[in-house]
Amino acid sequence: MHKVCSRLHGPSLFRKTDPWNSVDACVKFHKDCGVLCQKSAVKHPPPVLPQIPPCDFKPQPYQDMSKDRLLDIRKNNCNPMTMKVTYYKKPVFINQGYMQWLWDVDGRRYMDLFAGVATVSVGHCNPKVTETAEKQLRRLWHTTAIYVYPQIQEYAEKLASLLPDPLKVVYFTNSGSEANDLAVLMARLYTGNFDVITLRGSYHGGSPQATGLTSNADYKYPILSSMGCHNTMCPDVFRGLWGGSHCRDSPVQTIRECSCSPGTNTHTYYQKLKEMFATTVPNRIAAFFAEPIQGVGGAVQFPKNYLKDTYQFVREKGGICIADEVQTGFGRTGSHFWGFQGHNVLPDMVTVAKGIANGFPMGAVVTTAEIARSFGKGVHFNTFGGNPLACAVASSVLDTIKEDKMQENSTEVGTYLLTELAKLRDKYEIIGDVRGKGLQIGVEMVKDKASRDPLPPVAMAEIFEDTKDMGVLIGKGGLYGQTFRIKPPMCITKDDADFFLAVFNQAVQNYMERR
Repeated sequence: MHKVCSRLHGPSLFRKTDPWNSVDACVKFHKDCGVLCQKSAVKHPPPVLPQIPPCDFKPQPYQDMSKDRLLDIRKNNCNPMTMKVTYYKKPVFINQGYMQWLWDVDGRRYMDLFAGVATVSVGHCNPKVTETAEKQLRRLWHTTAIYVYPQIQEYAEKLASLLPDPLKVVYFTNSGSEANDLAVLMARLYTGNFDVITLRGSYHGGSPQATGLTSNADYKYPILSSMGCHNTMCPDVFRGLWGGSHCRDSPVQTIRECSCSPGTNTHTYYQKLKEMFATTVPNRIAAFFAEPIQGVGGAVQFPKNYLKDTYQFVREKGGICIADEVQTGFGRTGSHFWGFQGHNVLPDMVTVAKGIANGFPMGAVVTTAEIARSFGKGVHFNTFGGNPLACAVASSVLDTIKEDKMQENSTEVGTYLLTELAKLRDKYEIIGDVRGKGLQIGVEMVKDKASRDPLPPVAMAEIFEDTKDMGVLIGKGGLYGQTFRIKPPMCITKDDADFFLAVFNQAVQNYMERR
């Protein structure tokens, strides 16, 4: 694993200077940080800020458009949705990345714990993957599957070897949305049925078909998106109707009190799924879709055995079971290479994207030979799917995960992060739940632990902004935007984790003091 930007020199994680190693920047940082410049009748010393771990990599100076000009173009020439999804009141203007680090146009360095939305799996501009990409660029950028070229066969074989039998047939796409669209089409063709069931709070993409699968109102428009898609109650053991301290496969359990015996919560949520066949869907369905751990939904984990019972029932109803591994795949959960393996189930189809190629646009559907044969009834062609460059990059990503033991690192660093975050949950009333596996982590914020009411967006934004100002980029998710998402490149170290923990602790403490 690349350690050049990871070693922490010296015993202290704190200092009274700026985390970007500049006296001028230090003055500016303290001046701009909202909590530090609020006037008070009582004089308080400025908080001791966490020190960002050192990094030997030197980014190239930014010498392009001004920030004002960039924002002007973004507002006037990019689709308005681009501004709507822009993070932070004071946006981050990114110039360059290396491994777990990003630099803005002013040369400030940030620890990236969101990885381009759980996409940069082995680190920004990972040297091994970059070398492979450069080599392939000089040889052949693009041709399509109408010709035979080595890269698509080589990668299909390598990817299929990492999945259990009979999941051995691969179809390449350019994104997770495309992969999930294709999975629905194949499921309907194979089963001869139409209806598809997903879980509430799920996210399966932004295409018209995928928004039908998605169960989050923020991604819905008041138009017909996809017929035949339905959602059932999400078995969320923290926020749902039932749940307790022995329900999920995670180093950290919810602190929610529950008198249920082990296995009861699984049965209760499972009954809600069964009720759909009496009220909502026909007796035969095409598919059941689920993320092994919900991503955009806020790293929601299900009770043990829920998916196992559900898969059996869905198959009895004529449907196939589809695991959306767009965010959980490729070792991110640590204990297993695929998220579904943590549930002790075998899906009929697996969709992947995001971390598959470390940020290069790519996705795939992996299924059985029997299901794939039904797809031959017509012609389906994807111009860019499985192109030589994408396959070469994705192949290098697999090699890097193995050679640099990144799955093992996800287990080690992720478990450490989860257990330390649980201590902050016990310390602060507004941290309601800490959950996840490996480096797929969610921290759910609440008004108080008794009510479990979501922390309001304004409060979330304050903590979010403070965390960024101290040098760490994280994400947000959940049905109410109440969960912080920590899904970094899998190359981060324990020193990086300590820095984030100190920053997040300070950001929450700042908010509590203001409140």
